[in-house]
Amino acid sequence: MENLIALLVAAPLVGAALLLCGGKRLDRTGHWIGTLLAVASFAVAVVLFVDMLGKGAEHRALHQHLFSWIPVGGFRADLAFQLDQLSMTFVLLITGVGSLIHIYSIGYMEHDERRRRFFGYLNLFLAAMLLLVLADNYLLLYVGWEGVGLASYLLIGFWQHKPSAATAAKKAFLVNRVGDMGLSIAIMLMFTTFGTFAFGPVLTATGGASEGKLTAIGLMLLLAACGKSAQVPLQSWLGDAMEGPTPVSALIHAATMVTAGVYLITRSGAIFNAAPDAQTAVVAVGAVTLLFGAIVGCAKDDIKKALAGSTMSQIGYMVLAAGLGPIGYAFAIMHLVTHGFFKAGLFLGAGSVMHGMNEEVDMRRYGGLRTYMPVTFVTFGLGYLAIIGFPGLSGFFSKDKIIEAAFARGGTEGWILGGAALLGAAITAFYMTRVMLMTFFGEKRWDPKEVHPHESPKVMTIPMIVLAVGSVFAGGLFSAGDSFVRWLEPVTSFAHGHSPVSAGAVTAATMVVLVIGVGIAWLMYGRKAIPATAPRGSLLTRAARRDLLQDDFNHVVLVRGGAHLTRTLVYLDHSLVDGAVNGTAASMGGLSSRLRKLQTGFVRSYAVQMLGGAAVLVAATLLMRGV
Repeated sequence: MENLIALLVAAPLVGAALLLCGGKRLDRTGHWIGTLLAVASFAVAVVLFVDMLGKGAEHRALHQHLFSWIPVGGFRADLAFQLDQLSMTFVLLITGVGSLIHIYSIGYMEHDERRRRFFGYLNLFLAAMLLLVLADNYLLLYVGWEGVGLASYLLIGFWQHKPSAATAAKKAFLVNRVGDMGLSIAIMLMFTTFGTFAFGPVLTATGGASEGKLTAIGLMLLLAACGKSAQVPLQSWLGDAMEGPTPVSALIHAATMVTAGVYLITRSGAIFNAAPDAQTAVVAVGAVTLLFGAIVGCAKDDIKKALAGSTMSQIGYMVLAAGLGPIGYAFAIMHLVTHGFFKAGLFLGAGSVMHGMNEEVDMRRYGGLRTYMPVTFVTFGLGYLAIIGFPGLSGFFSKDKIIEAAFARGGTEGWILGGAALLGAAITAFYMTRVMLMTFFGEKRWDPKEVHPHESPKVMTIPMIVLAVGSVFAGGLFSAGDSFVRWLEPVTSFAHGHSPVSAGAVTAATMVVLVIGVGIAWLMYGRKAIPATAPRGSLLTRAARRDLLQDDFNHVVLVRGGAHLTRTLVYLDHSLVDGAVNGTAASMGGLSSRLRKLQTGFVRSYAVQMLGGAAVLVAATLLMRGV
C-alpha cells in the first residue's frame, strides 16, 4: 500500500501540468480533467484509509522512499513520504473538501475565459498541500510550504485585472515570506543541532538538545505558522485574500493553507513539549488571535471578509489548543476537521449568494434571501449553527473540548485562557448571527430592477449539501467514545488535564454565552431595520472595520519605519563610509600635491638638496661623537 502514497500528490500535480501547459486545446475539458484528478486523489486516500483502519495502531504508519534528493557528504535529503494517522486526517480533508470545491467551481467559474488555468492552479494548490503533509522531513515539507505560497499568490490574484486583487496577492505573498524565513531558520537550527531534519530522528532526539536551542527552533516554527495560518502578528493578508474567486477563499480558509500552521505545530509537538517558553508563546498567539479575528468579523459588511475574520478566530482556537500540548493536540485537529466542513460550506454558501446577487458582497444590500435561495439558506444555516456551537452539531463537540482543555491548563493561566475561549464563543455567536440576519432575514434591500436573486445550479448546491451534512455529523462521529483522540494518540500523544471546571459546567457556560451572543445580534439586527449605509459606530467598531488598525500599524512601523531606517543608512553611508573613503583620497591628493613641489626638474636644485643632506648627516655624526 505504501506505493500508493506518491499517487496522492502525483494526480493533482499531473493535472496542474496538463492544464497549465496544455494550451487552449484543453479549454473545453480542462475543468473536468482537474476535477477528476482531484477526485482520483481522494479515491486513493480512501483506499489507504480503509487499509490503515484494518491494522493495529502501532503498524499504521507507512513510508515510501522515492530517491535520495540531495546526497552531499554528511548532508542528505530524501524525497520520501510518511503516511500516519495525523497526515491521513489531513489528506482526507484536503482531497475530500478540495474535490467538492473543484466540483463547485465548475459552475461558479463557468463563464470565466481562463477557467482552464484556474483549475490548473487549484490542482497545483492541492498537490503542494499534500506534499506538505506527506513529507517525512522538514526540508521536503518546506518545498510543499513554498508551493502552497506560490499557488495562493496565483489564485488570490487570479483576477489580476482588478488592482485590488493584484495588490492582495502581493500582500499575501510578502507577508508569508516573513513567516517562511522562520521555517528556513528552524530547519537550519535542526540540522546544526541534530545533524538531520527528518521527522523521526529530530523528534526523538529532543531530549539531548538544550532547552535554549529547542526554544529557538520552536519560536521560529511558530513564526512560520503565524504566516501561513494568519495569526497575530502576520494576519493582515487574510482579509485581503477575499479578492480571489470565492472557491479560492473556501480552499484557502477551510482545507489547505491556513491549516498548515496548525499541522506544523502539532507535527513538531515533541519540540514544543521540551520548550515550555515556546509552547507558552503558541498559547498566547492563539488566544490573542481568536479574539482579534472575532472582533474584526463583527464589523465587516462584506460577507466574505466577515467569514475571513471568523477563519482567523477559529484557527486561533486551534493554535491555542495545539499550544496546550498533549492535552490539546487532538482537539486542535478535531476542530480543524470540523471547521473544514462548516467553513467550506459557509464560503461556498457566500459564493452562491453572490452568484444570485450579481456578485454583490455587501450584506447591507441583501435581506430576505431565504425565500429566493432555499438550498443556500438551509446549507448556510447548518454551517452557521455548527460554527456557533449549537448542541449536537460538529462545532459543539470540537470547540467545547478546546475550552475544557484551556481551563485544564491550570492556575491563573487556565482561567485566563478558558475565559478568552468563552468570550470568543460569545463573539462568534454574535457575528455569525449578524451575518445570517443581514443576509437571509429582514426586508429586501436590493434594487429589483438591477438584481434578480435566484438559486445556484446543482453543480454548486450539491457540494454545499455534502458539506452541510458534514457540518452536522462530523463532530459527533469524532467524539463518540473518544475515537478520534485514540486515533491520533500514537502520533500526537494525549494526556488528561486536571481542569478546575467540570465538563458539564463548561458546556453550560458555552450555552449561556451562545444565547447571549445570539440575543444581542437579534436585538441589533433582527428587530431593527438595517440602514443601507453603516452608521459611524463606536471607536472600537471603527477600528474593527479597519481590521483593528493592523494595516495602519504595519504602515507606520514597518513601511514608514523601514523608509526612515533606509534614509538613515543612506545618510550614514554617504557621510561616514563614503566620507571616510573620499576624505582619505582627498588627504592623499593634498599631500601629494605638496610633495610634488619638491620635484622641480632642475639639476642644480637636486645638487643643492644633496649637498644639504650630506651636510646634515656630517653634522649629526660629529654631534653624536662629541656626546
